[in-house]
Amino acid sequence: MPVLIGELAERTGTSERLLRYYERAGLLRPERLPNGYREYADSDTAAVLRIRALLAAGLPTRVIRHVLPCTTDEAAVQPCPGVLDALRLQLRDLDRRAAELAAAREVLRDTIAGAEARTAPAPDPAPIPG
Repeated sequence: MPVLIGELAERTGTSERLLRYYERAGLLRPERLPNGYREYADSDTAAVLRIRALLAAGLPTRVIRHVLPCTTDEAAVQPCPGVLDALRLQLRDLDRRAAELAAAREVLRDTIAGAEARTAPAPDPAPIPG
């Protein structure tokens, strides 16, 4: 049974504003009622959840636009022309960014450790026996 934008937002935990953005990006194609309201198909609930999962994986909407028609309700990707290449490219980019973040984390850890070593209080002198 078709639903309006508010119900789709509630079902998916996605704001109405994001749903309208997904439409502008070509990810969703709701029907328009005579009063201008958007009417979404039942299948759009699963589509929104797949969109959110693909966004969380780091894919930009321009790639998702090509991947989405090749996905199933289980978010598995079917072989569509160019999709695997786009996904491989995205994976390489994520791997590169992860390596950059790991290097930045190490620099930050070393900087913190060095600063803590320089600002550590001097130990109390041992009492003089006497």
